[in-house]
Amino acid sequence: SFAINPDHVSQIVLLATGQVLTGTVRTDGDQLIVSDQEGKKTVVPRDEVEEIQASELSIMPEGIPKALGTERLRDLLTFLLVEPPTMPVYGETQPPPPRSMEEVQTVLADAEVAKSEKPMHVVLVAGPKDHGPGEHDYPAWQVAWERLLGMAKNVRVTTANPWPSEDDLKSADVLVFYQQGAWTPERSRDLDRFLRHGGGAVYIHYAVDGGADPAGFAERIGLAWQGGRSKFRHGPLDVEFTPGADHPIARNFDRVHFHDESYWNLVGDPRDVKLLASGLEEDKPQPLYWTLEPHGGRVFVSIPGHFSWTFDDPLFRILMLRGIAWAGKDSVDRFNDLVLPGARVATGTNVEQPHSPVNE
Repeated sequence: SFAINPDHVSQIVLLATGQVLTGTVRTDGDQLIVSDQEGKKTVVPRDEVEEIQASELSIMPEGIPKALGTERLRDLLTFLLVEPPTMPVYGETQPPPPRSMEEVQTVLADAEVAKSEKPMHVVLVAGPKDHGPGEHDYPAWQVAWERLLGMAKNVRVTTANPWPSEDDLKSADVLVFYQQGAWTPERSRDLDRFLRHGGGAVYIHYAVDGGADPAGFAERIGLAWQGGRSKFRHGPLDVEFTPGADHPIARNFDRVHFHDESYWNLVGDPRDVKLLASGLEEDKPQPLYWTLEPHGGRVFVSIPGHFSWTFDDPLFRILMLRGIAWAGKDSVDRFNDLVLPGARVATGTNVEQPHSPVNE
């Protein structure tokens, strides 16, 4: 190796019995634990150690580049050397605690072993930022998630502002909207045509704003925001997934606590959608996640998505990635490898976070 991390320097340990052990060494009370190249651990009492000296070689197994191959080696180096995609600014409010690895693994359990790698074109549709730091940051989301989804095999990711181009509408499998929605007759025509051709659409948070025609928008996405009628609340959200227990997007979700924003009093009939999850507002369960299959296409909607930190929450990521895959008529486990890069996950007392988003 060009340089060996001090934490992984290999040591040669000579025992009083004449046995020689080689590997990384750590102390546990009056014992030493030596881990060799194959991961085998040998515990020896300190008083049996005659000598310890540093080895000039790493315990990294030889032949890894050849075993991995060019493409997998490039993926590994990219993962190790390139800063993973995260939202850059959280604002002044303290973000919620990171998730535990156990929480993430529980939700990811029972995944399909052989995930699809069919070609998929995803268009990320954003718009101008309309809130303060760390809120409704559509441009930053577009940059971060273009990188994140671009890590998946056979996925082409393009961007649009504020509406997909004609080429996008012809070639895309999934349109993902995170912006302030604005429904017009022209957009109605475009989306109807896209859905009739079997396309999928994902709407995040304020993208459900129906503008001047919330009823028309609700016909396409299930439920829509109407200014002056719909209500909102920022803060703790206890999201109950019992209604969607039989849907693949909600697999292994039960009740999840987010700190984000809820909407209710939306335009449309909740009975027309496949409800995945709800939250309690004004003493009544209100839809927060749902799907709809209009005109032969697929639509997935997430009301949470106000704060930037939500997009770095691995459980929220799972929901969004599953929703994108489902809308594209693919396995919901297709993007499981994208859940953790840059996500806020705690392992023991250590937070696995490449950098702390700045406060502005």
